[in-house]
Amino acid sequence: MNGQPERAQTTALQRTEAKAAIRAKAQELGFDQAGIAAAVAPADSGSGLGAFLDAGHHGDMDWMARRVDARVAPKGLWPAARSVIALAMNYGPASDPLALLPQRSRGSVAAYARGRDYHLVMKSRLKALARWIAEAYGADVKVFVDTAPVMEKPLAQAAGLGWQGKHTNLVSREFGSWLFLGEIYTTLDLPPDKPEADHCGSCRDCLDICPTKAFPGPGKIDARRCISYLTIEHKGQIAEEFRAPMGNRIYGCDDCLAVCPWNKYAALAREAAFQPRIELTAPKLADLVQLDDAAFRQVFSTSPIKRVGRDRFVRNVLVAIGNSANPALAPRAEALLADASPLVRGMAVWALWNLLDGPAFAALKQHHRPGETDAGVAAEWDRAAAGEKQETGDG
Repeated sequence: MNGQPERAQTTALQRTEAKAAIRAKAQELGFDQAGIAAAVAPADSGSGLGAFLDAGHHGDMDWMARRVDARVAPKGLWPAARSVIALAMNYGPASDPLALLPQRSRGSVAAYARGRDYHLVMKSRLKALARWIAEAYGADVKVFVDTAPVMEKPLAQAAGLGWQGKHTNLVSREFGSWLFLGEIYTTLDLPPDKPEADHCGSCRDCLDICPTKAFPGPGKIDARRCISYLTIEHKGQIAEEFRAPMGNRIYGCDDCLAVCPWNKYAALAREAAFQPRIELTAPKLADLVQLDDAAFRQVFSTSPIKRVGRDRFVRNVLVAIGNSANPALAPRAEALLADASPLVRGMAVWALWNLLDGPAFAALKQHHRPGETDAGVAAEWDRAAAGEKQETGDG
């Protein structure tokens, strides 16, 4: 009997020491934050996800509606899990992402996508940490980085890394809005950290700045209206109501992140792989719109941008060209009226409708519309013509 409290105390000490050692190893491997959460469903995660799915706010992201039980609770994905090690790497940009938006002949790429694909960087570090944990403590481990049914942000909050702001993204008192997240599920029983409290207060800057009004309310997002979703996840044509608000955003959107007051504490990313590639800091739309599939694959071979493919990317660029108010870009759009992709042809029509005067657009329509075989592209021609554009070029 007398030995039991001593053994329990020793075990607790060992667990605390293991936690400290894991945190130190994580920092050594380049992680900026590491926290521990119990392998249980974070508070309100199930009801929040259910409401999101029931409202259809996930749009084309059908994978979110699959394996809901596994997504809500770590043990639903892996019953043997006892602890979740939540990890974060800072990708804080050197300049304000909003500064590029007035430069309409340049494309705006979300800050997270300007460097090397974070999946590649994070996963290699997570695997290294997981191997070390397995060898040091004989525990089983599983590694995740945005590639499995894992509720990363609620788990990160439960582990004390930050809190989910009103824009639904994680906010850190130390790093602001700029964090990549990853997780290690383990059979190791570790003392959990204290969950981070919400520090948004009455601020609603992130909600008010959204160009497409994608937030039905604080902590709720309709992905179907979000520019990040539209430019990355959405496989079809961009709905007309969202084209003008997209401006020159060609991959993702940083508006709700960049405006957060907590970014005054943010630091520049220390990981070299997350430093922006010079060709993605303020790329010319005139150059990007000319990419064919081979060139697209070459340029974005190690970038997260590669996942959307050439056709969707050029679709986005053509929307930006249509918003550029720069008639000098019209020949680049015109060259794509015969592109193999209906996504590209359709947005080339819309871009030209915005850039050309009435007679010039009518001449193109007379030449290209009769041979158009795709109903969606034909509809773009007919919708534009129905607008009765004047010779002044005003839409």
